[in-house]
Amino acid sequence: MAKYIVVGGVAGGATAAARLRRLDEGAEIILVERGGDISFANCGLPYYVGGVIPRQEDLLVMTPAKFRGLFHVDVRVQSEVIKVDTAARQVIIRHGEEEYPESYDALLLSPGAQPLRPPIPGIDHERIVTLRNVPDAAVLKKLAGDYPQGRAVVVGGGFIGVEAAENLQAQGLSVTLVEAAPHILAPFDTDMAALAEAELRQNGVKLLLEQGVQEFLHHEDGTIGVKIPQEVLTADFVVLAIGVRPDTVFLQDSGIKLGERGHILVDEYMQTSAPAVFAVGDAVMTFDGLTGKKAALPLAGPANRQGRLAADNIAGKKRKYAGVVGSSVLKVFSLTAAATGKNERALQKAGLVYGKDYRYTITYPNDHASYYPQAEPFALKVLFSLQDGKVLGAQAIGKKGVDKRIDVLAAVLRLGGTVYDLEDLELAYAPPFSSAKDPVNMAGYYGDNILQGLTNPLLPAELAAEQERGALIIDVRPPEMFAAGHVEGAINIPAAKMREQLDKLDKKRPLVVICKIGMNGYFMERMLKQSGFEVRNMMGGFTYLQGILP
Repeated sequence: MAKYIVVGGVAGGATAAARLRRLDEGAEIILVERGGDISFANCGLPYYVGGVIPRQEDLLVMTPAKFRGLFHVDVRVQSEVIKVDTAARQVIIRHGEEEYPESYDALLLSPGAQPLRPPIPGIDHERIVTLRNVPDAAVLKKLAGDYPQGRAVVVGGGFIGVEAAENLQAQGLSVTLVEAAPHILAPFDTDMAALAEAELRQNGVKLLLEQGVQEFLHHEDGTIGVKIPQEVLTADFVVLAIGVRPDTVFLQDSGIKLGERGHILVDEYMQTSAPAVFAVGDAVMTFDGLTGKKAALPLAGPANRQGRLAADNIAGKKRKYAGVVGSSVLKVFSLTAAATGKNERALQKAGLVYGKDYRYTITYPNDHASYYPQAEPFALKVLFSLQDGKVLGAQAIGKKGVDKRIDVLAAVLRLGGTVYDLEDLELAYAPPFSSAKDPVNMAGYYGDNILQGLTNPLLPAELAAEQERGALIIDVRPPEMFAAGHVEGAINIPAAKMREQLDKLDKKRPLVVICKIGMNGYFMERMLKQSGFEVRNMMGGFTYLQGILP
């Protein structure tokens, strides 16, 4: 009879243990979990704090007792593996004051990650907390209740930080979000993240960017001072959400190879450097499914997939992991923000150059047919290769329809698809749900037009250079829109009247056309080019220039 030990529960470990049982009814399976919960909803923690999820028990996906009964797994909570001896195929488990050995035929590691607490002076304050597990959420919820209409500072503008800020604000607190980077939400480019930042500000969250915390001050009145370069913020409590590190200190002398930051190194079968030892979840360094390079992605989806694959491989099925592509989604008050694949920073870090190696499209489609009630526009950005049209990444932000489109794009990206494939996708359509030409199709058409040379869209950052070389800026929106705001120096010729004005335009002078969201501008670009003019259309129109949703 085979004996398997699984270290850590939640997404990776619990999934692996359950899968192992389904594959091997006769095996002895031991699940060792340091905490009291083996399977809980990490991603639901901020919403418990905010009261959206009303009961703490609603966060528990599977209790230890239920897991034991359903899968016949020896679940040992409040127990910690403190040492792994890969030569002897043995672990040392600590439970309270007791330490004891346990042998294994195969070992699966899913220790997860711990929130970062950098050595900032004053950080060891009982009201400077993190949000990683159910006890953390209970502490934060109590703090929010102890300081009704109080002041909270959230440090870190990642997913947990943004979700914590929103849910604390919903509880009536005054919330300040401090982020050391130039913008929040690292998977998003600056142009897209700006939409989420505006939503936070509109809902009362004070947002301070490029402000790293220098010190925490313990004031005599019981408040906490958060010292940043520009000022000292006053808080009743602080939430640290500045990232995580792999929880792998117990593996230092195990012979299992670790990366520079402590990640467990695994191959495409989720096997470590040690025989019969596999690893999954937030603690592992796997590889990028697009580039093949090493990558770590602490998200529940990959952890679940890795857990299932590792269990298959322990059971002898030999199944390869496809790597990570980085698909994510979050709620930001009334908006949904989602992304998949690479953003511009990642592409540029890899040595790719905009206009030479890749380009992107910006569109503002409605989530469903515009003539059907309650249609809402959203922003969609799709990055693609100029060499073969391959989709490299996508980001979307809006009120409705965002997650659906990113899921489609994530599937195309995972399968190595191109903008041409986006054009050919046959997606479900009825007026309440989409348009006959889905937003994903439209992004494909746009990318195809760029690759064919039918359009050479202008970026907002390139506008000044066009003006310096004497380009005439033509705003083709209706007069009332032009009057409400326009680019300085632009003239107004509505699109419907452009053909009547061609003889008044100088063919020796370059033109830039600007409409509301880029579509009418493209129509005019095509007409003007075929009429002998040098012309570029402003990508995303005046909407993209302003950095807003239409």
